[in-house]
Amino acid sequence: MLGVPYLTLLVFFVFLCSFSYIPRWCSSTFGSYPKKPMTSYLRFSKEQLPIFKAKNPEAKNSELIKRIAELWRELPDSEKKVYEDAYRVEWEAYKEEISRIQEHLTPSQMLSMEKEIMQKRLKKKALMKKRELTMLGKPKRPRSAYNIFVSESFQEAKDGSSQAKLKAVNDNWKNLPSSQKQVYIQLAKDDKIRYDNEMKSWEEQMVEVGRSDLIRRKMMHHAKDGSEDTSRTEPTPHLPVPLLLRFHM
Repeated sequence: MLGVPYLTLLVFFVFLCSFSYIPRWCSSTFGSYPKKPMTSYLRFSKEQLPIFKAKNPEAKNSELIKRIAELWRELPDSEKKVYEDAYRVEWEAYKEEISRIQEHLTPSQMLSMEKEIMQKRLKKKALMKKRELTMLGKPKRPRSAYNIFVSESFQEAKDGSSQAKLKAVNDNWKNLPSSQKQVYIQLAKDDKIRYDNEMKSWEEQMVEVGRSDLIRRKMMHHAKDGSEDTSRTEPTPHLPVPLLLRFHM
């Protein structure tokens, strides 16, 4: 049975939705907050990626992103400003809409709603982050020796359910002689070297385009030379903002 606080909140939302002004968040779910605007570089990348793909259909996304990053780095400040100004305008509009949402809610109602959508919000944020990293060409993580063995052996397993195949492959791995396992261990080491080299190059690109927030802490520590990174010219969302805006970030 629904509790009284939940019913009160539900009635409150139905009441708000009856007005002529219907915010985007007033829908069948509480998770449809306005989307955060894309940064200037991400906006530029999204615009350029289809063009580069059309010209280079066989190229990997990571290679295309590298070329786009180089193009962005060489872009005149006057042309970059177009994308940065668009981001600023959308960021201000985003903050205003979140503020309008906050004005319609009491603190207790905001807390109730936040608890209701917390899990969905975190899953959505993780998915968006994954999509962004894929679009930016982040290298795939290295595979373990076992994972390499599974990927090679799974298709060769006898007919049956996926669970049965996986069990058979797992048993084969356990019974695999050490000399044969060493082959996969070496492949995993090679893949780790590949990953480290690609990540180093990718993180350098991210620093160049003002996305230092995406690099690993270890990389950031080694990159410090005593000077402050001022490559980012966009407004950062770390200023005092309304509660719902902080929650959405």
